[in-house]
Amino acid sequence: MSRFFSSRYTALTPYTPGEQPQGRKYIKLNTNESPFPPSPGVLKAVTEEAQRLQLYSDPESRLLREALATHYALRPEQLLVGNGSDELLNFAFMAFCDENCPAFFPDITYGFYPVYASLNRLPYQEIPLREDLSFCLEDLPDKKGTVFLANPNAPTGLAKTAEEIEQLLQKRRDCVLVVDEAYVDFGAESVLPLIDRYDNLLVIQTFSKSRSMAGARLGFAAGCEALIGDLNTLKYSTNPYNVNRMTAAAGIAALREDAYYQANARTIMENRSYTASALCDLGFFVPESKANFLFARSSRIDGGRLYRKLKERGILVRHFEKPRISDYVRITIGTLDQMKALLHEIKAILKEEEAWNG
Repeated sequence: MSRFFSSRYTALTPYTPGEQPQGRKYIKLNTNESPFPPSPGVLKAVTEEAQRLQLYSDPESRLLREALATHYALRPEQLLVGNGSDELLNFAFMAFCDENCPAFFPDITYGFYPVYASLNRLPYQEIPLREDLSFCLEDLPDKKGTVFLANPNAPTGLAKTAEEIEQLLQKRRDCVLVVDEAYVDFGAESVLPLIDRYDNLLVIQTFSKSRSMAGARLGFAAGCEALIGDLNTLKYSTNPYNVNRMTAAAGIAALREDAYYQANARTIMENRSYTASALCDLGFFVPESKANFLFARSSRIDGGRLYRKLKERGILVRHFEKPRISDYVRITIGTLDQMKALLHEIKAILKEEEAWNG
């Protein structure tokens, strides 16, 4: 860092994104992107909107919010769209946490949570997962604080039911609960229907996963009008034009062609089941995932070595250095052919390990 860098951020550990290779072609199962392209209507909408790039985008994203409101049976005033769900999560940390209201989240969860807390110089507490990687809501401190809950959780893929989350909302009526539903379309229960009943609930979703728009950067937050108003204060204080014209048009078109994306999500869930079963047959421990990825551990090879061996063979998965999960790899679910290729290489690697150790 330069000698001019503010001392406020010298201790900041930034988020590490997954590898995005620019040279060699890999089977890319490391960043939870969809293996399917956007729908034809999305491509058409983006092409048409590109003709108007000389004009600013609508700072209110009115048409997109109306489309979201219709799709989810909400009111436009209950919605805010952002440059990916990450921007909205950052707004939530800024809006609902301070010196008197710390952030609470699991110790193993989306890696941006501690980054946002540190970036905004906010107190936070990480709540340890249980040995089986589950998060017990009863383990949350019985004190004031904003809870951030990825549901399904990343990188474990485990999910809470809507009933469990509602019980937490009732118990902590004086605290905001931010539910990050980035992976909810792959078999988990959304709590969006609870928004009208709880003024302390903020739900954040993304178009990056089930709607094949990771490269477009689009997310939305849903909550009571007062919570959305708080987030809008921060949005209009930073970047009023946070969603560009092409992304907004793509989002509207994706909602129109929802059947295409639902079919893709079902295919991913089928491929997930196939892959999980095959990994279990190979002796892996695989928690039940409700996301578009699997979290897997083998007693026959450590996670870092498996990651490196797969990379040598042209397949990228995600490995984390945190001690509690360093034996695991996170595997994005791709096409059936991609999953068969992955399993073929894992079998070959395990056979090599046995020969080497035998």
